[in-house]
Amino acid sequence: MRALFDTYGAMLAKAIAVHTGYVLLSVSIGFVLGLALGILLSRVPRWSAVILPVVSVFQTIPGLVFIGLLFLWLGMVPATVIAALSIYAMFPVLKNTYTGILGVERKYVEAAKGCGMSPFQALVKVELPLAMPTIIAGLRMAAIYTVSWAVLAAMIGLGGLGDFVYQGTSSNNNTLILLGAIPAAVLAIVIGALIDLLQKKVTPRGLRKGVGG
Repeated sequence: MRALFDTYGAMLAKAIAVHTGYVLLSVSIGFVLGLALGILLSRVPRWSAVILPVVSVFQTIPGLVFIGLLFLWLGMVPATVIAALSIYAMFPVLKNTYTGILGVERKYVEAAKGCGMSPFQALVKVELPLAMPTIIAGLRMAAIYTVSWAVLAAMIGLGGLGDFVYQGTSSNNNTLILLGAIPAAVLAIVIGALIDLLQKKVTPRGLRKGVGG
């Protein structure tokens, strides 16, 4: 074991750092985009009849194909991976934001308006807090998926834990595969646990029982 880490320790640490960076940056960008577009669709529901089916079709495009197309356009730069992962991470957040906001009972929105709140105030103070469990569930899904999608960065020479996975599969070296797969699994578990904690923090007290609080 010691010899293994002496040989691959520095490479593994760099790969974990690069992989984590891809995930955190991409999920952050995807969350902001998904939240904004989800709110927009909830305000103009008729657009959803066109946009959501297009999003569903787009999600069926294999990640490797999409990254390959962006590679032809942007070249071998980190922005290629980040752009692709951000778009994929955006989809679950967009859908859950839209679903969560439309799922808020209208009586709460009407009560907010009756208290003199503007539509924006009602959105920020009533609709988003009540939809937050659903929105954060979308964020969790996006983060977990992105951990696995980020492995594809290695296919265009941009590092991450995928380097170990692909080197291991090409050389039939199970040790290298595990050196890439195990940290990726641990990263997914840790990020999922952190998002679960975030969900409990941002969920209104009256709704916490439903999300494990």
